[in-house]
Amino acid sequence: QVQLVESGGGLVQPGGSLRLSCAASGFTLEYYHITWFRQAPGKERDRVSCISNNSGTYTYYADSVKGRFTISRDNAKNTMYLQMDSLKPEDTAVYFCAASKYLYCVDTARDYAYWGQGTQVTVSS
Repeated sequence: QVQLVESGGGLVQPGGSLRLSCAASGFTLEYYHITWFRQAPGKERDRVSCISNNSGTYTYYADSVKGRFTISRDNAKNTMYLQMDSLKPEDTAVYFCAASKYLYCVDTARDYAYWGQGTQVTVSS
């Protein structure tokens, strides 16, 4: 079965950390550019971070998470990660990973071949 599965979300206090995982099955994640998106209730989907295919030479971070989030990939495990530190209440959202074979870090949903189901991140005291 071809799919992306996110995990690692949860409830954390402000200033805390979480590591999200995005595991692929049925295809080789190494060949795909990966983007993390998030969507808070009542808001549009935001592009959070991107990593290029293969060795992940190129990365992108939205200004709102720069310096706090780190994207990485482990091709041997067919998995990529989003390490989130110094979390803030405004980081609360459902986080999605998406894989595109040909386009790096695009913001158009139709350009992604695979999407995960999402994982909830809640930052609250």
